[in-house]
Amino acid sequence: MDERKLIMTFKNTLGNSFSITIDDPREDIEEQDILEAMNLIKEKNIFQPKGYDIAECISAKVVDSSTTDYDLKI
Repeated sequence: MDERKLIMTFKNTLGNSFSITIDDPREDIEEQDILEAMNLIKEKNIFQPKGYDIAECISAKVVDSSTTDYDLKI
């Protein structure tokens, strides 16, 4: 099973980092799309982690992972 996630990292006004994870981002997503989404989240103050506003967009990455399940009967 393959999984794909977009992980966006922000810093709040207290200086703490936190991440927002999006499952199954578009295959054709580009850096500009991610930057615009992160800036919108920051500008609209959509999330307030631990009650603090978002101060800065730090980083973003798309992570692809695959999992192999085995049905082992013991």
